[in-house]
Amino acid sequence: MLDFDLAEIYQVPTKRLKEQVRRNIERFPNDFMFQLLDKEWNELVANCDQLPNNIKHSYVIPFAFTQEGVAMLSGVLRSQKAIQENIKIMRAFVALRQYVLNYTELKHELDNFMHETNARLDKNDLKFDKLFELFDEYIAHKKELEKPPNRIGFVLR
Repeated sequence: MLDFDLAEIYQVPTKRLKEQVRRNIERFPNDFMFQLLDKEWNELVANCDQLPNNIKHSYVIPFAFTQEGVAMLSGVLRSQKAIQENIKIMRAFVALRQYVLNYTELKHELDNFMHETNARLDKNDLKFDKLFELFDEYIAHKKELEKPPNRIGFVLR
């Protein structure tokens, strides 16, 4: 996302947003934020009809922020909106971590169950093996469905 869009979202002037970024530049490595090149900015202005006129004719080239940069930005800005967004981001990280821990514990218990059950089975009894294969396929399919959608915007590869 570009700096002027984020300034609007966080309800701060673009000038103040850039000021805070420069004061905290060590928090914004190249994979969090970068400044567009003149050529990139001119191409964007030429191809994007959605940009406001005061932005199109500005001589100041904007910063572009990645997903991580947007999160970091919410931590360095002082507006009420930025503070609220930072709190939401932190809560989302905590929820995600808790989900991963629960999933890991469940998988560990299932692996133990499978191991104990397989130890008791005769070599001729393949029903449980098939059931466990189906569980694995289901888990793999569920992971595929939970993948986040493709991001929109600038992607640094």
